Amino acid sequence: MSHKVQDSGPAGAVYGLGFIGAAIYFISHATGFWVGVLGFIKALLWPAFLVYGVMKYIGM
Repeated sequence: MSHKVQDSGPAGAVYGLGFIGAAIYFISHATGFWVGVLGFIKALLWPAFLVYGVMKYIGM
């Protein structure tokens, strides 16, 4: 049997650091509890916002 090993550590690290940074940013700027919860959700989804913004910028 052969084992296939996937090497995606650097991408996971970038996403993890981005999540932590986005969570700190959004939660520290929150004016209330529910705005903080929304900030946490935004921190989870920041790559989607980034890709959408880039696609919008380049006209796709």
